[in-house]
Amino acid sequence: MQVTMNIMNVGIKVIPSRYSIWAILYTLALVSSQLYGIGEKTLVIGGRASWNIVENRMGITEISSIRPYPVLILSSALRSDAEASLDMDLSFDAGDPGRFTDQTGHYRVKTSEGLYAADRHFARIGMGAALFSGNQLKNVNEEAPIVITPQPGALLAPGQIIRDFTIQFWLFPMNLENGEQILSWLASKQDRSGKAAVQRIQCTASKNRLQWTFLDFFYLNAPTGRISISLEGSKPLIPKTWSHHLIRFDADTGLLEYLVNGDIEAITYVTAGGREGGQVYYPRIGQEGTLSLGESFIGMLDELQLYSRFVTNPVIHKYPTQGGRAETRPIDLGEINTRVLMVEVSGGRTSNSGGLIQNEHIEQGGFRFSDDSALQFFIRTADFPYHWNEAASGEVSSGSDWQLLIPGTALSGIRGRFVQIAAVFYPSGDGETSPYLDEIRIHYQPDEPPAPPSRITAIAGDGAVELSWRPSNDVDLAGYLVYYGTSQGDYFGEGAVLGASPINVGNRTSIRIDGLKNGTLYYFAVAAYDQVESTHIGAFSREIAARPLRMLE
Repeated sequence: MQVTMNIMNVGIKVIPSRYSIWAILYTLALVSSQLYGIGEKTLVIGGRASWNIVENRMGITEISSIRPYPVLILSSALRSDAEASLDMDLSFDAGDPGRFTDQTGHYRVKTSEGLYAADRHFARIGMGAALFSGNQLKNVNEEAPIVITPQPGALLAPGQIIRDFTIQFWLFPMNLENGEQILSWLASKQDRSGKAAVQRIQCTASKNRLQWTFLDFFYLNAPTGRISISLEGSKPLIPKTWSHHLIRFDADTGLLEYLVNGDIEAITYVTAGGREGGQVYYPRIGQEGTLSLGESFIGMLDELQLYSRFVTNPVIHKYPTQGGRAETRPIDLGEINTRVLMVEVSGGRTSNSGGLIQNEHIEQGGFRFSDDSALQFFIRTADFPYHWNEAASGEVSSGSDWQLLIPGTALSGIRGRFVQIAAVFYPSGDGETSPYLDEIRIHYQPDEPPAPPSRITAIAGDGAVELSWRPSNDVDLAGYLVYYGTSQGDYFGEGAVLGASPINVGNRTSIRIDGLKNGTLYYFAVAAYDQVESTHIGAFSREIAARPLRMLE
């Protein structure tokens, strides 16, 4: 207040110019904000700090290429409804072709020259993709850029008779010239006469489309012996654009189906007569088979997966439509009844087009974007971890304890020693863009225990001591505890009429303690407590001593 009066006096003595008026207003605002912010503290999550405190992440990942520091964003590592039947999974996220592996462990992966790793700026899903330079094999001993060999127990292990299967991948061709080979399975079999025969699956480029050929892959128990099946896309692929390709087989009906970007491009039946309802022929895996990728192909391949079932609902968008959620662990703010004043947030949304990241960054606000992607925030507090305070009547909540949080707005009634923040991430309507979280700032004001009272006095009487003190200067003071004992700093006294130490005297500044022994020296200290509960006790006052004595009449 003294500082404010001085500033006002300066303003009265002079005729202020327009500049000085603004200067005075600015100074007044600065002083008032400093007075209001006494005791205020700030906790930063993310940004320059880490995201380690965000322990519970559902569909959320952390990346470092959008902002100067890592951000939280929806994970694009998607799975279909048939994840339990996943037999091969190549994500190409390792960042080094030499470390490309099948994450199921069913297949051994070997890479060669002419193969590179594209980073997340260019990948369709996850953190990377396989980049092929178009090297043509010059001799039969030269290997393709990626060679995959099945291990025992794999779906493509030698001699397996399998039923349903699905193969899917993302493709980014530069030009898609005729003859570019995307995928090739090669194994050996014996025909009905016992002679060696070649078993093959090929996926190659032809007239800007992909053509699938299955030669002696399906077991044909018929006089003709061998079977060859071909399917081709009906629409040309667009160069330098990601497209999703899936081919699946239903052993119950014999349906073999090829889809591009979720649309059916070609259908056939692997049955006697090639029609629905005929005898179904099942895949039978040959000996010494290997799967080769990318021979003479120029472009990128991402998320190659093989399933042991007919995948009915392939995932073709980049981010999960249901979104994701991130929650901090319970954060200890140090004092019970701490007031959370405000939570500030910075973040944005990001999209990736041909390796160029579009970034829209904002601070505060509703975090709802024009493409319907959004961030929503929730908060809950408690004085004891996991015993969360329920939302007050009339306030919006998510569940019984989470309360809706609008970043950048002043909060009322949000108190507790522990606080937890949750962020829900929603992708765009087409699943192609994601919001991201850059930083969270929690502004709070600890409810410090009240200061001890001052100027303690003690007057001894007959079997009693009268204590008095000056009140503690605390806005939510509730009362005082009087401690007594017969040793310095040892306040475990008993025998007083009002009870054993400490005595709760309520919001009074004096008390007479009867029932003490005459001739015994007692030591006293007083502590204040606030309105939260009696356990929120401040420090002891200075110690004072008094000896009750029988008075002469």
